[in-house]
Amino acid sequence: MDNKRTYIDIRLKFHPDGEWMNLSVEEGTTLEELLFRFDDQVHTEVLAARISRGEHRVISLKEKIIQEEDYEFLDMSEPSANQLYQRSLIFMYLKAVHDILGEDRVIIANSLNKGIYTEIRGSRPVTASDVKRLYEYMRGMASANLPFEQKNMPAKEALEHLEVRGCIETKKMLEKLRWNQIPMYSLDGYESFFYDFLVPSTGYIRHFELKKYRRGVLLRFPHPDRPDVIPEYRDDKKLYEAFGEATRWLKLMDMEYVSDLNERVRDGSFRQLIQVSEALHEKRIAEIADMIAKQKKRIILIAGPSSSGKTTFAQRLCIQLKVNGLKPIYLGTDDYFVDREFVSKDAKGEYNFEDLEAVDVSLFNDHMNRLMAGEVVDIPIYDFISGKKEFGKRPTKIGPDQPIVIEGIHGLNEKLTEKIAPEAKFKIYISPLTQINIDEHNRIPTTDARLLRRIVRDNQFRGYPAQRTIIMWKKVREGEDKNIFPYNGDADVLFNSVHLYELAVLKKYAQPLLSDISAEEPEYTEATRLLKFLRLFETMNDDRVIANNSILREFIGGSVFVE
Repeated sequence: MDNKRTYIDIRLKFHPDGEWMNLSVEEGTTLEELLFRFDDQVHTEVLAARISRGEHRVISLKEKIIQEEDYEFLDMSEPSANQLYQRSLIFMYLKAVHDILGEDRVIIANSLNKGIYTEIRGSRPVTASDVKRLYEYMRGMASANLPFEQKNMPAKEALEHLEVRGCIETKKMLEKLRWNQIPMYSLDGYESFFYDFLVPSTGYIRHFELKKYRRGVLLRFPHPDRPDVIPEYRDDKKLYEAFGEATRWLKLMDMEYVSDLNERVRDGSFRQLIQVSEALHEKRIAEIADMIAKQKKRIILIAGPSSSGKTTFAQRLCIQLKVNGLKPIYLGTDDYFVDREFVSKDAKGEYNFEDLEAVDVSLFNDHMNRLMAGEVVDIPIYDFISGKKEFGKRPTKIGPDQPIVIEGIHGLNEKLTEKIAPEAKFKIYISPLTQINIDEHNRIPTTDARLLRRIVRDNQFRGYPAQRTIIMWKKVREGEDKNIFPYNGDADVLFNSVHLYELAVLKKYAQPLLSDISAEEPEYTEATRLLKFLRLFETMNDDRVIANNSILREFIGGSVFVE
């Protein structure tokens, strides 16, 4: 009997920013076995690996080494691994609810309060005692290190299985997609569908928290930049109310899941869906304008994360203020940047225009107060080529009732307007809060929806390939976490800029851009993740019915407000 062993030369990195190590590994060794072998050199919570030679793709730690390759271990700082952690934690939660409470109807709803908001639709309301029991049971699962098992089932068998389990929405979606095989996952006898893989076992899910919240339960987990720490709890009441409003919009249009949207695309009834969605936006903008007029606010501050539709919203708000008999002027805080020579640089030597220190706060406050006092003010125009403010081109004077509508990432930060009287200010937080989900257990992260918007817009208006947008996205997100999200609770109102139909439209534009990213490029892994997600949607090819003042036009083109 030939017991000769075969060894394969590979390169290994313990972190994407680390150094490559050359190794000779026995054929058939799993990446998990390799991870355990070098446990003393791994200082982060590794969840998956990325192949980095040839085709870049994220793979499970269960994968065996069968050929020469470059492997990078990935922790929660990588988007694919971050979503992997969340999916696996959700599966543990679903099993705990099934085993402890005897309930199977669990809605994984939306991001909230540094976690995920869920609802258990059972025979009675969930109590704080129930949540404690669920948490302890999940802790037991993590300690037991139970394996997550994947089985690719023939479509017919999987669909029958989902029907028996009562997963009707999942079945409706999958049977229309006509996949030959459907991935099903099991955990100690409990089964569910996820559109991407899970970690090898429950022992990888070490850090989490359950918290009773309103009618549901918060599932909380670490932030990508601190993978071993549960973030500080903050009650985002306005976000909760905004998601509640989005849920009411869904019910108004008889929609709840992707299968409902896909059906509207297939039967052609999406045109009415678009019109109703646009009408809901217009009604909400009009309500906000009425509030501003009634309260006689003078400084209207609009802030929100990237790709929220701030420009279109601000312009439409100005129109509604005019309907109220007002004559708003529109300004951006970008014109108040300090001269470039005084702007700090980040670790890569690039100018940091994201932080508040890049804004001439003193001049901004002086100008706004003088405008409200009826003085003529020489408002600057920032020249991004010379890196200096230019004066003498925009002398401005406003009447005693004219509001000033201001868009900028620091609008909700009180330090930006610290010298302006509180009674003069009205703060608006805007973000596309995606509420339509894939099914009861697979949610659509708001961040992904915004990234797709940005990919499409960057290509339409700047000619950027999707790869460039993906490269920039991490820095964009870091700026949002520092300068925008901590202040959304200070807003007077929150405007949800999502359109329930938009992912079916964005797919037409984003899919070819993502497909253009070469398999040899590092950004291919993120492109593949987004493409996996988009394949669950039908494509809405005919978007002519979308009005030219729609927020979505800011991204796909044809906007009356954006050139």
